[in-house]
Amino acid sequence: MMKKLITLFTCLLLTIGVSAQHLTPQRGTVKDAYNFWLYTPDANIDSEDEPKPVIIFLHGASLCGNNLDKVRRYGTIDAIEKGRKLDAYVIAPQNPGGAWNPHKVMNIVDWLGDNHNIDYDRIYVLGMSLGGYGTIDLAATYPDRIAAAMAMCGGGSVKDLSGLNDVPLWIIHGTADRAVSIGQSDKVVSQMKAHDSSTPRLIYNRIPGMNHSQPARLFYLSESYDWLFSHSLKDKKRSVSKGFDLTGGIMRSAYKDLKSSGKKRSTVSRATKKKKSTSRKSRKSRRS
Repeated sequence: MMKKLITLFTCLLLTIGVSAQHLTPQRGTVKDAYNFWLYTPDANIDSEDEPKPVIIFLHGASLCGNNLDKVRRYGTIDAIEKGRKLDAYVIAPQNPGGAWNPHKVMNIVDWLGDNHNIDYDRIYVLGMSLGGYGTIDLAATYPDRIAAAMAMCGGGSVKDLSGLNDVPLWIIHGTADRAVSIGQSDKVVSQMKAHDSSTPRLIYNRIPGMNHSQPARLFYLSESYDWLFSHSLKDKKRSVSKGFDLTGGIMRSAYKDLKSSGKKRSTVSRATKKKKSTSRKSRKSRRS
């Protein structure tokens, strides 16, 4: 009996060790770039040489700083640690403060391509709040490299947003958002329409009653990543895939198949309260 317990415990330790190897902190690894977390997907023996897509997660202001562990509080990395399976490389940079710099983010992608077998036609970005701004800015700066983007409760910082019309883009913002006004997303859409009134690759959901914290649930839904993965730079005309309904029960079920869902909700809530406090001090709808 004791021998069986020891064997079981050893197997458990090996499993934890392998899992830990998939997620590694990268500090000072890439020149002129951010520190970041790197998630490496499981190797598939049947498709060992097949390139994998890349997901870029951009966090909000509450996770800014120089402690990489903060980036694990919510978002794509946290979803993976709670059991969300993603067959893709994931990079989660940490912004020390201020607006996201698209070039520093893309420098990480370039490093990833030099060191891993990535699919250059399937690079995606998603983020909320300050990360929503970063998502818009990255997609606008590199429309020929980003296959699809999902921006939540953010806005845009770069001067030229015309490139967004070339990217399958899903913008989500709640009308009850008091941290970042929905008017910030409205401005992005207005600038896109100024260049192309049809905005053929845009989905824009203005969700009645949705506040600033609720969009964080999208990081935990498999449907969010399925939507991103449905796009490729090789797609004919790069048409945008149909989004899923955000007003039904799907948002409430975001954590149901993941570990520690109750803890997750409280963690996001604390981060959101901090962002709202900062926003009240500024008295403006600034990036958070």
